[in-house]
Amino acid sequence: QVQLVESGGGLVQPGGSLRLSCAASGSIFSIYHMGWYRQAPGKQRELAAVVTSGGTTNYADSVKGRFTISRDKAKNTVDLQMNSVKPEDTAVYYCNAKNSLSGMNYWGKGTLVTVSS
Repeated sequence: QVQLVESGGGLVQPGGSLRLSCAASGSIFSIYHMGWYRQAPGKQRELAAVVTSGGTTNYADSVKGRFTISRDKAKNTVDLQMNSVKPEDTAVYYCNAKNSLSGMNYWGKGTLVTVSS
């Protein structure tokens, strides 16, 4: 059973920084693509950033240049460094793991990020 546990959410002022972390357990995560998705109030869940099993990173245009995703395969963790945050970054952020062989998706329960002064 794959388990994903997010941490690091909270309240941050516009222009500030926040770091989210996701701890994964229950499988061989070297074969998984790992990503961070977010869902703002009243909106659909959207991709923020992903790092593939091969180490390639991709970002939504809205966060490019501000957010950085990184993974530690030895520790089975994936982090999202959020810099220069904006009020529109306010959302519940979800950790995602996708098996690159089977396509099976797994989700964490989410962590709330609020950007407000």
